Amino acid sequence: MKTVIENAAIATVDGAGTEHASGHVVIENDRIAAVGAGKAPDGEYDERVDGSGCLVTPGLINTHHHLYQWATRGLAADHTLFEWLVALYPIWGRLDAEITHAAATAGLTRLATTGCTTVADHHYVFPRDGGDQVEALAAARIRVGVRLHVVRGSMDRGESQGGLPPDNLVEETEAALLGTEAAIDRFHDDSAGAHLQIAAGPCSPFSVSERLMTGAADLARRKGVRLHTHLAETVDEEKQCLAEVGCTPAEYADKLGWLADDVWLAHSIHLAPEAIRRMGATGTGAAHCPTSNGRIGAGIAPVRQLLDAGVPVGLGADGAASNESGGLGEELHQALLQARQRGGPRGLTTREALWMGTMGGARCLGRQQDLGSIEVGKLADLAVWNLNGLNYAGITDPVAALVLGTTPPVERLFVGGATVVDGGALREESEDEIARELAVASARLRETV
Repeated sequence: MKTVIENAAIATVDGAGTEHASGHVVIENDRIAAVGAGKAPDGEYDERVDGSGCLVTPGLINTHHHLYQWATRGLAADHTLFEWLVALYPIWGRLDAEITHAAATAGLTRLATTGCTTVADHHYVFPRDGGDQVEALAAARIRVGVRLHVVRGSMDRGESQGGLPPDNLVEETEAALLGTEAAIDRFHDDSAGAHLQIAAGPCSPFSVSERLMTGAADLARRKGVRLHTHLAETVDEEKQCLAEVGCTPAEYADKLGWLADDVWLAHSIHLAPEAIRRMGATGTGAAHCPTSNGRIGAGIAPVRQLLDAGVPVGLGADGAASNESGGLGEELHQALLQARQRGGPRGLTTREALWMGTMGGARCLGRQQDLGSIEVGKLADLAVWNLNGLNYAGITDPVAALVLGTTPPVERLFVGGATVVDGGALREESEDEIARELAVASARLRETV
């Protein structure tokens, strides 16, 4: 299959920041065969896509999500993080595989229709009698067609041990490690074009024992997969960590071997300058979740300082229970606004926001050789943004239109050269049916509580 997108503005996000005011991208099977200014090379093409008035970027990469939370949107609307978790854990404890599948399908659909081609989902809730949660996520990925990194999460520290989750929602340490290893063995694909990968992801220092943190790190490195956890999200977390182990969350992570180039951390808001330098020196990634951080009131991440220290920073939509919109395209806009609120007009540029949503995310997930930029030989994961119409009329810089304006409609979304979104909607599934499934699942979940 050979497809050409032509007459479009192109932001490649390559190392040189190459852009074309009017150019072409050639897709051959699942890879990018050519990219450049002007008309495409002569030849036979199976499909020609007219990109007039459109911007082509790499597909966006979501580095932190909780897809199951699509079943519990709109609850605990005015709570702090710890209050929010205490309110929602009893509901999440009633999840089953059918509810998780419906929620994940809806969440992945929303992400795809906002330009996202790769999703890292941190799933740490495994209720007793909840069925096969990882299989439910994997099946949702197949329906929607995006790439999925399932972070097989875990919690082994319930209320009786000073943690936040109720005791009936945590696993025994050994069971959590065995569950993670089983997910890796069953689902992880380490090929360059993988559509499904697994990472190890103990939930957070306040819901996980030291033994599980170190055990997960040992397991991940033995299996050759990546590591992910929440860290430095709130002041309450830092206070608890100081009281319990005598150091900050970042210092605690470093002590346990969790600052390294195979790790990316969610939120990374409350960091001392030394912690930022240490993350940069070790190549530890950060998943920045601006809308969720604002919804919970957790704070504004030091994105400028992280980038200046060489930290790979990606964007995350986070769970829909703390970001009811659940799209990723709008996180480009929110990231820029929050960085400038913290650091002034030079806190973040439009191109840096796009880099975070693409190449920064690829680096967090260890996929930078194949994803994150439009370059010959890379996987053809591409978003074609429609900038025609009133919302973008007169904006001569298409990247500024994408980042500063409302999220444009996605005219086409390619994942490995296959069309997932066409004309703003999923090509293979009915969004009305997906919405109906989600409504039924959400109602059933709430009725069980």
